[in-house]
Amino acid sequence: MSFRAHILGAAAGGGLPQWNCGCENCKLARAGAIPPQTQSSVAFSANGSDWAILNASPDIRTQMAQAVALHPTDLRRSPVRSVLLTNGDIDHVAGLLTLREQQPFTVFATAEIHGILAANPIFNALDPKFVQRATIALNQPVEIAPGLTATLFTVPGKVPLYLEGDEVQTDLEGEQTVGVALEAGGKRAFYIPGCAAFRDDLRARLDGADLVFFDGTLWQDDEMVLAGLSQKTGRRMGHMSMSGADGSMAAFDGMDIARKVYVHMNNTNPVLRPGSRQRAEAEAAGWIIAQDGMEIES
Repeated sequence: MSFRAHILGAAAGGGLPQWNCGCENCKLARAGAIPPQTQSSVAFSANGSDWAILNASPDIRTQMAQAVALHPTDLRRSPVRSVLLTNGDIDHVAGLLTLREQQPFTVFATAEIHGILAANPIFNALDPKFVQRATIALNQPVEIAPGLTATLFTVPGKVPLYLEGDEVQTDLEGEQTVGVALEAGGKRAFYIPGCAAFRDDLRARLDGADLVFFDGTLWQDDEMVLAGLSQKTGRRMGHMSMSGADGSMAAFDGMDIARKVYVHMNNTNPVLRPGSRQRAEAEAAGWIIAQDGMEIES
Protein backbone atom coordinates (compact mmCIF):
# COMPACT_ATOMS: atom_id res chain seq x y z
CA MET A 1 0.00 0.00 0.00
CA SER A 2 1.32 3.46 -0.95
CA PHE A 3 -1.65 5.50 0.21
CA ARG A 4 -4.99 5.13 1.89
CA ALA A 5 -7.92 7.45 1.23
CA HIS A 6 -10.92 7.67 3.57
CA ILE A 7 -13.96 9.58 2.32
CA LEU A 8 -15.18 11.57 5.30
CA GLY A 9 -18.00 13.28 3.40
CA ALA A 10 -19.31 12.68 -0.13
CA ALA A 11 -21.93 15.43 -0.49
CA ALA A 12 -21.65 19.06 -1.54
CA GLY A 13 -22.48 22.00 0.73
CA GLY A 14 -25.59 21.33 2.81
CA GLY A 15 -25.13 17.55 2.83
CA LEU A 16 -27.87 14.97 2.32
CA PRO A 17 -30.48 15.59 3.54
CA GLN A 18 -30.08 19.37 3.43
CA TRP A 19 -31.82 20.89 6.43
CA ASN A 20 -34.37 22.95 4.48
CA CYS A 21 -34.80 20.84 1.34
CA GLY A 22 -37.75 18.64 0.42
CA CYS A 23 -36.38 17.28 -2.86
CA GLU A 24 -36.77 13.59 -3.66
CA ASN A 25 -33.28 12.66 -2.46
CA CYS A 26 -33.65 14.51 0.83
CA LYS A 27 -37.02 12.94 1.55
CA LEU A 28 -35.61 9.47 0.80
CA ALA A 29 -32.60 10.10 3.03
CA ARG A 30 -34.79 11.23 5.92
CA ALA A 31 -36.91 8.10 5.48
CA GLY A 32 -33.82 5.88 5.56
CA ALA A 33 -34.37 4.73 1.98
CA ILE A 34 -31.00 6.03 0.74
CA PRO A 35 -27.81 6.69 2.74
CA PRO A 36 -27.39 10.20 4.16
CA GLN A 37 -24.10 11.90 3.30
CA THR A 38 -22.11 14.62 5.05
CA GLN A 39 -20.29 17.50 3.41
CA SER A 40 -17.25 16.97 1.20
CA SER A 41 -13.92 15.96 2.73
CA VAL A 42 -11.32 13.22 2.21
CA ALA A 43 -8.51 12.08 4.53
CA PHE A 44 -5.26 10.73 3.07
CA SER A 45 -2.42 8.75 4.65
CA ALA A 46 0.77 7.21 3.30
CA ASN A 47 1.32 4.94 6.31
CA GLY A 48 -2.13 4.42 7.87
CA SER A 49 -1.05 6.22 11.05
CA ASP A 50 -0.54 9.86 10.09
CA TRP A 51 -3.33 11.64 8.23
CA ALA A 52 -3.96 14.79 6.22
CA ILE A 53 -7.54 16.03 5.84
CA LEU A 54 -8.45 17.71 2.57
CA ASN A 55 -11.05 20.39 3.35
CA ALA A 56 -12.52 20.88 6.81
CA SER A 57 -16.26 20.30 6.46
CA PRO A 58 -18.76 21.72 8.98
CA ASP A 59 -19.53 18.04 9.71
CA ILE A 60 -15.96 17.20 10.67
CA ARG A 61 -16.70 16.29 14.29
CA THR A 62 -19.18 13.59 13.21
CA GLN A 63 -16.95 12.48 10.34
CA MET A 64 -13.93 12.00 12.59
CA ALA A 65 -15.99 10.16 15.21
CA GLN A 66 -17.06 7.68 12.53
CA ALA A 67 -13.54 7.22 11.13
CA VAL A 68 -11.67 4.92 13.52
CA ALA A 69 -8.32 5.73 11.90
CA LEU A 70 -8.71 9.37 13.00
CA HIS A 71 -9.53 8.62 16.65
CA PRO A 72 -7.13 9.98 19.31
CA THR A 73 -4.19 7.70 20.08
CA ASP A 74 -3.62 9.15 23.57
CA LEU A 75 -5.22 11.61 25.98
CA ARG A 76 -4.53 14.58 23.72
CA ARG A 77 -2.88 13.11 20.65
CA SER A 78 -4.53 12.98 17.25
CA PRO A 79 -3.28 11.18 14.13
CA VAL A 80 -4.29 14.27 12.09
CA ARG A 81 -1.13 16.08 11.02
CA SER A 82 -2.62 18.68 8.70
CA VAL A 83 -5.65 20.15 6.97
CA LEU A 84 -5.30 21.28 3.36
CA LEU A 85 -7.86 23.67 1.84
CA THR A 86 -8.77 23.77 -1.85
CA ASN A 87 -10.84 26.96 -1.62
CA GLY A 88 -12.48 29.29 0.89
CA ASP A 89 -16.03 27.94 0.62
CA ILE A 90 -17.92 27.70 3.90
CA ASP A 91 -18.35 23.95 3.50
CA HIS A 92 -14.55 23.60 3.22
CA VAL A 93 -13.30 25.91 5.99
CA ALA A 94 -16.00 26.03 8.69
CA GLY A 95 -14.82 22.74 10.20
CA LEU A 96 -11.57 24.42 11.24
CA LEU A 97 -13.50 25.98 14.12
CA THR A 98 -14.22 22.51 15.49
CA LEU A 99 -10.47 21.76 15.50
CA ARG A 100 -9.63 24.58 17.94
CA GLU A 101 -8.97 22.38 20.98
CA GLN A 102 -5.24 23.12 21.42
CA GLN A 103 -4.23 20.33 19.09
CA PRO A 104 -1.06 20.72 17.01
CA PHE A 105 -1.55 20.49 13.25
CA THR A 106 -0.80 22.56 10.16
CA VAL A 107 -3.28 24.33 7.89
CA PHE A 108 -1.96 24.27 4.31
CA ALA A 109 -3.43 26.60 1.69
CA THR A 110 -2.52 29.13 -0.96
CA ALA A 111 -1.79 32.72 0.05
CA GLU A 112 -5.20 33.82 -1.26
CA ILE A 113 -7.10 31.24 0.78
CA HIS A 114 -5.05 32.07 3.88
CA GLY A 115 -5.98 35.71 3.26
CA ILE A 116 -9.66 34.79 3.50
CA LEU A 117 -9.06 33.11 6.87
CA ALA A 118 -6.96 36.01 8.14
CA ALA A 119 -9.67 38.52 7.20
CA ASN A 120 -12.18 36.78 9.50
CA PRO A 121 -11.20 37.08 13.18
CA ILE A 122 -13.30 34.07 14.17
CA PHE A 123 -10.49 31.86 12.84
CA ASN A 124 -8.21 33.32 15.51
CA ALA A 125 -9.79 30.62 17.68
CA LEU A 126 -7.10 28.40 16.15
CA ASP A 127 -4.33 29.15 18.64
CA PRO A 128 -1.12 29.88 16.67
CA LYS A 129 0.87 28.23 19.46
CA PHE A 130 -0.60 24.95 18.25
CA VAL A 131 -1.90 25.50 14.70
CA GLN A 132 0.60 26.59 12.09
CA ARG A 133 -0.65 28.26 8.91
CA ALA A 134 1.62 27.25 6.04
CA THR A 135 1.36 28.84 2.60
CA ILE A 136 1.80 26.58 -0.41
CA ALA A 137 2.91 28.06 -3.72
CA LEU A 138 1.30 26.64 -6.82
CA ASN A 139 3.14 23.74 -8.47
CA GLN A 140 5.55 23.36 -5.53
CA PRO A 141 5.43 19.98 -3.72
CA VAL A 142 5.19 19.95 0.08
CA GLU A 143 4.91 17.10 2.58
CA ILE A 144 1.54 17.33 4.35
CA ALA A 145 1.91 14.09 6.35
CA PRO A 146 4.81 11.65 6.68
CA GLY A 147 5.49 10.18 3.23
CA LEU A 148 2.61 12.08 1.61
CA THR A 149 3.41 14.94 -0.77
CA ALA A 150 0.88 17.44 -2.12
CA THR A 151 1.19 19.81 -5.06
CA LEU A 152 -1.46 22.45 -5.70
CA PHE A 153 -2.44 23.51 -9.22
CA THR A 154 -5.07 25.82 -10.66
CA VAL A 155 -8.44 24.63 -11.92
CA PRO A 156 -11.21 26.87 -13.30
CA GLY A 157 -13.54 28.06 -10.56
CA LYS A 158 -14.87 31.11 -8.74
CA VAL A 159 -14.57 32.94 -5.46
CA PRO A 160 -16.72 31.75 -2.51
CA LEU A 161 -20.38 32.82 -2.57
CA TYR A 162 -19.89 35.25 0.33
CA LEU A 163 -17.18 37.10 -1.63
CA GLU A 164 -19.11 37.43 -4.89
CA GLY A 165 -19.63 40.91 -6.31
CA ASP A 166 -22.09 42.24 -8.86
CA GLU A 167 -20.32 40.40 -11.67
CA VAL A 168 -19.09 36.85 -11.20
CA GLN A 169 -16.51 35.04 -13.30
CA THR A 170 -17.06 31.34 -12.83
CA ASP A 171 -13.94 30.05 -14.59
CA LEU A 172 -11.20 32.05 -12.90
CA GLU A 173 -7.82 30.37 -12.72
CA GLY A 174 -5.64 31.34 -9.80
CA GLU A 175 -5.18 30.64 -6.11
CA GLN A 176 -8.87 30.83 -5.15
CA THR A 177 -9.70 27.30 -6.46
CA VAL A 178 -7.09 24.58 -6.67
CA GLY A 179 -6.74 20.88 -7.32
CA VAL A 180 -4.39 18.69 -5.33
CA ALA A 181 -1.90 16.18 -6.71
CA LEU A 182 -0.89 13.64 -4.06
CA GLU A 183 2.10 11.31 -4.23
CA ALA A 184 3.16 8.48 -1.95
CA GLY A 185 5.38 5.50 -2.69
CA GLY A 186 5.32 6.11 -6.42
CA LYS A 187 1.52 6.28 -6.60
CA ARG A 188 -0.37 9.37 -7.84
CA ALA A 189 -3.80 10.52 -6.69
CA PHE A 190 -5.76 13.72 -7.36
CA TYR A 191 -8.44 15.54 -5.40
CA ILE A 192 -10.54 18.08 -7.34
CA PRO A 193 -13.89 18.72 -5.61
CA GLY A 194 -14.63 21.86 -7.62
CA CYS A 195 -13.94 22.39 -11.33
CA ALA A 196 -15.77 24.63 -13.82
CA ALA A 197 -14.20 23.32 -17.05
CA PHE A 198 -11.97 20.49 -18.26
CA ARG A 199 -9.06 21.90 -20.24
CA ASP A 200 -6.16 20.29 -22.07
CA ASP A 201 -3.62 21.05 -19.32
CA LEU A 202 -5.82 19.24 -16.78
CA ARG A 203 -6.23 16.27 -19.09
CA ALA A 204 -2.46 15.99 -19.48
CA ARG A 205 -1.93 16.26 -15.73
CA LEU A 206 -4.44 13.55 -14.80
CA ASP A 207 -3.73 11.01 -17.52
CA GLY A 208 -2.05 7.91 -16.07
CA ALA A 209 -3.16 8.60 -12.47
CA ASP A 210 -3.82 5.79 -10.01
CA LEU A 211 -6.82 7.55 -8.47
CA VAL A 212 -8.84 10.70 -9.19
CA PHE A 213 -11.50 12.22 -6.95
CA PHE A 214 -13.48 14.66 -9.10
CA ASP A 215 -16.27 17.22 -8.87
CA GLY A 216 -19.64 15.45 -9.10
CA THR A 217 -21.86 18.31 -7.97
CA LEU A 218 -24.68 17.98 -10.51
CA TRP A 219 -25.81 15.33 -13.00
CA GLN A 220 -26.95 17.99 -15.47
CA ASP A 221 -26.39 21.73 -15.64
CA ASP A 222 -30.01 22.83 -15.07
CA GLU A 223 -30.74 20.18 -12.44
CA MET A 224 -31.60 22.59 -9.62
CA VAL A 225 -33.63 24.84 -11.93
CA LEU A 226 -35.76 21.91 -13.14
CA ALA A 227 -36.28 20.81 -9.52
CA GLY A 228 -37.65 24.25 -8.68
CA LEU A 229 -34.97 24.81 -6.04
CA SER A 230 -32.80 27.54 -7.57
CA GLN A 231 -32.29 29.71 -10.61
CA LYS A 232 -28.59 28.88 -10.64
CA THR A 233 -27.11 26.41 -13.09
CA GLY A 234 -24.06 24.32 -12.37
CA ARG A 235 -21.96 26.60 -14.55
CA ARG A 236 -23.11 29.63 -12.55
CA MET A 237 -21.94 27.87 -9.39
CA GLY A 238 -18.54 27.10 -10.93
CA HIS A 239 -19.05 23.36 -11.43
CA MET A 240 -19.03 21.01 -14.41
CA SER A 241 -21.89 18.56 -14.71
CA MET A 242 -21.41 14.81 -15.04
CA SER A 243 -23.54 14.20 -18.13
CA GLY A 244 -23.70 15.73 -21.58
CA ALA A 245 -21.21 16.38 -24.36
CA ASP A 246 -19.34 18.92 -22.24
CA GLY A 247 -19.70 16.99 -18.97
CA SER A 248 -17.01 15.26 -16.96
CA MET A 249 -17.93 11.71 -18.03
CA ALA A 250 -17.31 12.69 -21.65
CA ALA A 251 -14.15 14.58 -20.71
CA PHE A 252 -12.63 11.58 -18.94
CA ASP A 253 -13.65 9.06 -21.60
CA GLY A 254 -10.62 7.26 -22.99
CA MET A 255 -8.19 8.53 -20.36
CA ASP A 256 -5.81 6.13 -18.63
CA ILE A 257 -6.92 6.42 -14.98
CA ALA A 258 -7.02 3.36 -12.76
CA ARG A 259 -9.92 4.54 -10.56
CA LYS A 260 -12.25 7.53 -10.88
CA VAL A 261 -14.44 8.62 -7.96
CA TYR A 262 -17.15 11.28 -7.94
CA VAL A 263 -17.22 13.41 -4.78
CA HIS A 264 -18.95 16.66 -3.71
CA MET A 265 -22.40 15.65 -5.00
CA ASN A 266 -25.30 18.04 -4.50
CA ASN A 267 -28.33 16.78 -2.59
CA THR A 268 -30.36 16.86 -5.85
CA ASN A 269 -28.00 14.63 -7.83
CA PRO A 270 -29.79 11.40 -8.87
CA VAL A 271 -26.56 9.36 -8.71
CA LEU A 272 -26.96 9.47 -4.92
CA ARG A 273 -29.88 7.04 -5.33
CA PRO A 274 -28.70 3.43 -5.66
CA GLY A 275 -30.53 1.84 -8.57
CA SER A 276 -31.13 5.11 -10.45
CA ARG A 277 -30.58 5.22 -14.21
CA GLN A 278 -28.04 8.00 -13.79
CA ARG A 279 -26.01 6.09 -11.24
CA ALA A 280 -25.96 3.02 -13.50
CA GLU A 281 -24.79 5.20 -16.39
CA ALA A 282 -21.96 6.72 -14.36
CA GLU A 283 -20.85 3.32 -13.07
CA ALA A 284 -20.95 1.88 -16.59
CA ALA A 285 -18.55 4.67 -17.57
CA GLY A 286 -16.12 3.43 -14.91
CA TRP A 287 -16.97 5.84 -12.09
CA ILE A 288 -17.27 5.05 -8.39
CA ILE A 289 -19.93 7.09 -6.56
CA ALA A 290 -18.43 8.14 -3.24
CA GLN A 291 -20.15 7.42 0.06
CA ASP A 292 -19.29 8.51 3.56
CA GLY A 293 -16.88 6.03 5.14
CA MET A 294 -15.68 4.52 1.85
CA GLU A 295 -11.97 3.63 1.85
CA ILE A 296 -9.70 3.19 -1.14
CA GLU A 297 -6.17 1.86 -0.95
CA SER A 298 -3.46 1.72 -3.59
